[in-house]
Amino acid sequence: MLFRPPQSPSPSAARMARAFLRAVPALLHPSSFSTTTVSSCSPSVRGGNGNGGFSSFSSSSVVFGRSFHALCGTKQRWGALRSSGRVWAAQRDYRRAARRRSAAKRNNKELELNVSICIEEDLPDDPEILSIAELLRLNAPMAMKLAFDGLKESQYKTRDTAITDVGGFESVELSVLLCNDEFIRKLNKEWRDEDHATDVLSMSDHIPDLNLPILMLGDIVISMETAARQAEERGISLIDEIRILMVHGLLHLLGFDHEISEEAEMEMEKEEELILKSLGWAGKGLIQSAYDAAETNGNAIADSLDDTKKKEGSLRFYKPKFSYIFCDMDGTLLNSKSLISSTTAKALKEASSRGVKIVIATGKTRAAVMSIFKMADLAGSGGIVSAVSPGVFLQGLLVYGTQGREIYRRNLDPVICREACVYSWENKVPLIAFSGGRCLTLFDHPKVESLHSVYHEPKAEIMSSVDQILAAADIQKVIFMDTAEGVSTTLRPYWAEATGDRASVVQAQADMLEIVPPGTSKGSGVKLLLDHLGVSPKEIMAIGDGENDVEMLELASLGVALSNGSEKTKAVANVIGASNDENGAADAIYRYAF
Repeated sequence: MLFRPPQSPSPSAARMARAFLRAVPALLHPSSFSTTTVSSCSPSVRGGNGNGGFSSFSSSSVVFGRSFHALCGTKQRWGALRSSGRVWAAQRDYRRAARRRSAAKRNNKELELNVSICIEEDLPDDPEILSIAELLRLNAPMAMKLAFDGLKESQYKTRDTAITDVGGFESVELSVLLCNDEFIRKLNKEWRDEDHATDVLSMSDHIPDLNLPILMLGDIVISMETAARQAEERGISLIDEIRILMVHGLLHLLGFDHEISEEAEMEMEKEEELILKSLGWAGKGLIQSAYDAAETNGNAIADSLDDTKKKEGSLRFYKPKFSYIFCDMDGTLLNSKSLISSTTAKALKEASSRGVKIVIATGKTRAAVMSIFKMADLAGSGGIVSAVSPGVFLQGLLVYGTQGREIYRRNLDPVICREACVYSWENKVPLIAFSGGRCLTLFDHPKVESLHSVYHEPKAEIMSSVDQILAAADIQKVIFMDTAEGVSTTLRPYWAEATGDRASVVQAQADMLEIVPPGTSKGSGVKLLLDHLGVSPKEIMAIGDGENDVEMLELASLGVALSNGSEKTKAVANVIGASNDENGAADAIYRYAF
């Protein structure tokens, strides 16, 4: 743990203080205890009405100028903890017992407990979070009263006795702040120089030398995100885990410190269990729970401290940074087996459930996208894509808007189509012509079949002649399929020169060369769709890998290129993520979208 006496704030500490002061507390009502009064806060600014709603944080507490106690909830017992390399320095010389007016002179007055339950502004308006905040406004005074009663006859040898009989005060002030891992990580970085999240931080406001009628205990900061993971691991509810963390943080503010010795750990553990049992709250104390977890999981928990990305299931504790995420398919959402992994599927579902709209921008047909998402159980009503979803297909040549209506279509010059088909027939290089949801070809070939069996495109219809292909439908693009070497050494140089300014050549896959109308790009299709939806590029994040994703990534507020992507794509991206076979799209969503 780290204790700090009052001091002038550093600039970064001041930023933390502003973040803390913008937190939103639940308005509190009087407790049922006859000796307890719970204070209310300022009028609501977050959808409340002043009667049990939420308001802007107006507590006198600040993030700097106080003692800090840091806890992680993943430590082993005293003897084993020292091997972890985490050293907690205690600085206590300034904590001297102060004289208080006799409690007997005030024993005819009720002790007022002023408790602020606060929600950090970056936590979304999640019903469970709001419900827990409402419960804590009742639970916190109950725990405080029981803990205070235990101080009167306390026989603990290791507890700091700067706070003894609270009867010498007229009132006691405490705030409990609920936040996410990102917020508590910043506090840990600022005050402990450790860049990872912890479950709870206790911040003392008490200065014994000041003879005040108010006991300012300080703040208990609890990460809802870490608490949720621990609750799942321990098989208890989230509110039970939050209560355990609150009791642990409260005892630290009252002078208990399990870090100083094994005896101190045992005493604090005993008091935790006593309070939880007396109140009928489920679960073991945090010290015992952490010890049990260490025995069960070994170093797995400690190792996870270095992982700063958000975890699966944690997005409900964050507000979205973007309204839309535009995703490429091949090489991005799809792994090397052309499938959406279960990890990526969960990330897409979780982001969508938090109100972020997932839009596909791909060189594939709409039919192929629907087929792939159906296999991952992500298609249809309530899925990621459906018949009414907007999307950008065939490299931006087909764009669908609200209610799934086609809003844009652009066709390839018929002369270019004829030249490409003739080249295919004469050189026996497989070619597929794309027309809406149809794929047309001149002859059967394993590579043509792979477009259906591997890439899930509609099965190619074999036409008897070039004229039949041209007469069958308007063509948006054509694809040549060959070896990667054949594409790079023969096809691309030839067609880049042959088309001139009549068409463009692009590549999404190393073994495919696409010929599209000049100026075609996913970026232009995405821009057209954004205009249709009334959405600004500042509201979107884009994820891709191929050179056909360059314009889309440049357009987006945040462009993420996966590590398996082309060098051109990675050069324009804001961030380079993991590969598609490492669930790079899911990782990008967890790291950057919230």
